[in-house]
Amino acid sequence: MTSGSSFYITTPIYYPSDVPHIGHGYTTVAVDTLARWHRQAGDDTWMLTGTDEHGQKMMRAASANGATPQEWVDRLVGESWYPLLERLDVANDDFIRTTQPRHEERVKAFVQAIYDRGYIYAGEFEALYCVGCEEFKTEAEIIDGTGPFEGLKVCAIHSKPLELLQEKNYFFKLSEFQDALLDLYSTVPDFIRPESARNEVRSFVKQGLKDLSISRSTFDWGIQVPWDPSHVIYVWVDALLNYATAVGYSSDPDEFARRWPAYHVVGKDILRFHAVIWPAMLMAAGLEVPRGVFAHGWLLVGGEKMSKSKLTGIAPSEITDVFGSDAYRFYFLSAIAFGQDGSFSWEDLSARYQAELANGFGNLASRTVAMIDRYFGGVIPEPAEYSDADEAVQRVVSDAATAADAAIERFRIDEAIAAIWTIVDALNGYITENEPWALAKDDAQRERLGTVLYTAAEGLRALAVLLSPVMPSSTQKLWESLGAADALGDLTSQPIRDAGHWGQLPTGTTVQPLTPLFPRVEQSV
Repeated sequence: MTSGSSFYITTPIYYPSDVPHIGHGYTTVAVDTLARWHRQAGDDTWMLTGTDEHGQKMMRAASANGATPQEWVDRLVGESWYPLLERLDVANDDFIRTTQPRHEERVKAFVQAIYDRGYIYAGEFEALYCVGCEEFKTEAEIIDGTGPFEGLKVCAIHSKPLELLQEKNYFFKLSEFQDALLDLYSTVPDFIRPESARNEVRSFVKQGLKDLSISRSTFDWGIQVPWDPSHVIYVWVDALLNYATAVGYSSDPDEFARRWPAYHVVGKDILRFHAVIWPAMLMAAGLEVPRGVFAHGWLLVGGEKMSKSKLTGIAPSEITDVFGSDAYRFYFLSAIAFGQDGSFSWEDLSARYQAELANGFGNLASRTVAMIDRYFGGVIPEPAEYSDADEAVQRVVSDAATAADAAIERFRIDEAIAAIWTIVDALNGYITENEPWALAKDDAQRERLGTVLYTAAEGLRALAVLLSPVMPSSTQKLWESLGAADALGDLTSQPIRDAGHWGQLPTGTTVQPLTPLFPRVEQSV
């Protein structure tokens, strides 16, 4: 992607009655890291997240808690969802709620537009519905109940009985878009990533698409169908439209032209909505399809998918209160191949925190700053002539920066971090081999000592820039400690694609004492 181009990226909008668990946090920090990287690369970046607040499930939860649906969603968003973004250091540009007037008005305009273009018709409908999923179920998603639900049809995801609904609904002619979708998947091979997700969607669409019920008439917690106020728009249609309504669809053509189309990052369980229904709706409205949909895997705890109903849900604060937000972000983004399922365990988190963050990166930063302080009075020394060993470090830094940027383009944050980490390992090895503490004892080696410590400090400068989208808090501390904030300006304004160019940290800069970036954690797991 060329610098300065538009990069609009979204999380799914979350269902606020599910208290945030580490799975929600995982998606959000992944999107935030991608957005921060592109922002720092000079791209015209916009990151959207938000909440999906309509539907029958929300109405029932509000009623059970003695509140109106609006009071209920206001409480959930205020108490759980805004604090999540703060806790995880997320720098989103916008937060959309589907109960906001800007969203409701623009949803009506969109649905009216596809109605006027002949893609919506009235029909009768009878099907099994899962309130938990807010979704009508196909044969493949229905199983026979066991135990107390013996003899009933239940949802394969929730294991709860399904409701047989008979309604007069409005339908979207999804079936008409089968060929156009298959054409999209073959002409834009990375429209759906990873490849396993693309193959799954393609084979699903090849089996044939049924028209989609896009309205409900048995309850009123939703956005009214503009030409028939006795119906509300199906919650999933309303939710998908947030990606367009948030950037000015139908109300601010300049903003919409500047931002759209978007990249969507979603959990694989909602891939079909985003890779089949959503592009078809956009085609029906005569709009561009998204730039791409990336489906990440599930987070598993004890082999089970994260879920509040099955008690595998872990609140992000349980991790951040002990390890901090940077460790949370680093762990989930580096330990799991982005796009595949990953397992969470406290033992693995603890071990990686100690080995990679505290002993690897943190210790490297602390001892480099301490040695500059001790041997050069806190002033970054002038390097003398570079040896082969010094130039080898420079090559590692340059290669890592190039490889990390290429990995981010592929949405492989885990591969980007692995590339950047080669700098941590190279610098730790370099310091061990060059023994600055031994050089300091010999006045004849003064120039060599200066070169070694400049090399370590400049390597840390590159690390601070490259890791700032992943770990904004600790890299900011390091940046200030290196004196780089005064010498080079704000960390987040450093052009990230130039981070590998050697020699940016000016000599003569004064370092500041550095408290441990990743303090020892006293905890029992």
